[in-house]
Amino acid sequence: MSGPAADPDRPSAARVYDYLLGGACNFETDRRFAERIVAAMPEARSAARENRDFLRRAVRYFRARGITQFLDLGSGIPTVGNVHEAVPDARVLYVDLDPIAVAHSEVELAGCPRAEVVLADMLDPDAVLGSAAARRLLDLEQPIAVLMVSVLHFVPDPMPAIRRYVEAMAPGSFLAITHGTRDARHPNNDSAVRLYDETGSASVSRDRAQVEALIDGLDLVEPGVVWTPQWHPDTAPGDGDPRESLIYAVVGRR
Repeated sequence: MSGPAADPDRPSAARVYDYLLGGACNFETDRRFAERIVAAMPEARSAARENRDFLRRAVRYFRARGITQFLDLGSGIPTVGNVHEAVPDARVLYVDLDPIAVAHSEVELAGCPRAEVVLADMLDPDAVLGSAAARRLLDLEQPIAVLMVSVLHFVPDPMPAIRRYVEAMAPGSFLAITHGTRDARHPNNDSAVRLYDETGSASVSRDRAQVEALIDGLDLVEPGVVWTPQWHPDTAPGDGDPRESLIYAVVGRR
């Protein structure tokens, strides 16, 4: 399917995230916008890193439980701490609607036969799952990990798409979600939300109960809905406030 025309003069949520992670696949307009976000919410950089660290831990958790294929929806630009580098023996399909993010991804994935990217709308599961890349890489008769990391807070009504992906998942599959929330009670949260509205990626905040509802029908994987650094951390908790990560993480198993 065709995506929207690329507009390098308008900030992109995918490229802003790449910049916050220290990546190089972004434009001056993305960098200026990201610095406005950081000025309003200085935790934004560390929150982006905590979110990406969750992704790395989650995919390794899934791989240790026999998962060998991953569907990363709203993947952005897979440059810093990406899925196929965290689990190099697995098959990975990245999906994004931003044509510039996809073009960068194609360059990054050149020479990686086990990973591909497709330009598609994650809210059209039939188009995603029916794509040529999905047919090449994914076997939906076998367990899969579906990743929706820092994307659903840009989606007003994600449940129809989530239900379709869950329906397509074989028993033993996992769904991983991270989601921005106002539960962090950051004083400038509303300002940051209004800034993202300028990109055309209007932000939707959900509280803990609403985030857990996104995996309705799946078995909740412990420790449930937690701040990103609290989900199966590699190290003992530090002295920092986990709410400064600004983002909830939750995993469900079919």
